[in-house]
Amino acid sequence: MAARLDYQWHLRQVMASRGMFSTTDLIGPLASRDITLSSSQVYRLVVERPERLSLKILMALLDILDCSMDDLVEPVAAEQPRKAQAASGEASAGVGTLRPKRARITPAGS
Repeated sequence: MAARLDYQWHLRQVMASRGMFSTTDLIGPLASRDITLSSSQVYRLVVERPERLSLKILMALLDILDCSMDDLVEPVAAEQPRKAQAASGEASAGVGTLRPKRARITPAGS
């Protein structure tokens, strides 16, 4: 089975190494490359790990920060999901095969 890959996003560290300590420092350079993002969008791009990112924005970031893809994105092995307790022989915390019964609505006065 092939190893599952994940990634770490290093935009904040790369910005800091270039003397850019505020997320709004990217708004102007992005705008000069015809990329208009709000300050909250830039903040999320810097602080959070993006799940989707347009290639136009990625190429602009590489140009602005004068770095390579390897500097921004680091591939890492994904954490393996923990096995269920039942698989390890411990008692399950769930309710097993029990299911709630459907409520019956009866007319008043019956």
